[in-house]
Amino acid sequence: TIDLSRYDRHERMDRELLAFTYMHSTSLQMIKKANRYFPIVEPILKENGIPDDFKYLMVIESNLNPIARSSAGAAGLWQFMPGTGRDYGLEVNSNIDERYHVEKATRAACRYLKDAYAKYKDWVAVAASYNAGQARIASQLAKQDVDDSLDLQLVEETARYVYRILAAKIMFPCLPACRFFQGIGLIICYKYCL
Repeated sequence: TIDLSRYDRHERMDRELLAFTYMHSTSLQMIKKANRYFPIVEPILKENGIPDDFKYLMVIESNLNPIARSSAGAAGLWQFMPGTGRDYGLEVNSNIDERYHVEKATRAACRYLKDAYAKYKDWVAVAASYNAGQARIASQLAKQDVDDSLDLQLVEETARYVYRILAAKIMFPCLPACRFFQGIGLIICYKYCL
């Protein structure tokens, strides 16, 4: 559970909810793709003891585009870098790239997440480490001496990362019940999602 009663956390959460809310076409496409990929990913997360909410990490990593490729070289739904993919059991070479295989990449992501949880014993820190790397989160936790990984001072992308995952978790069940008014840029939800 993340305490959003603190104004700084509430504002950070607001920012990410607004981003999902006003990215109409992207948000709707992700919901459609979730119907395809969540039924594959959810049982794998469950059998590996990974909280179901981590499927939203995959959402923000790739916008649920199974052939997504970043400028840095990360690929697939889980956006593994080539070396990290190999470290977690994926075959990545000039002929085969299992980062694009939904099931194999999800199992590799589970191995990564379990390794990170063994190190931090905190799922929020695990999520942040997926973006920044385990070494960076570990060094920043030691250096900054904070009680909560959400209080770490990190680069903007990583600082926003956990809140983006939370926003996806909140918005995904909500969006199908919402009406989009593109002309005035408003979204009106008929059910309260929080």
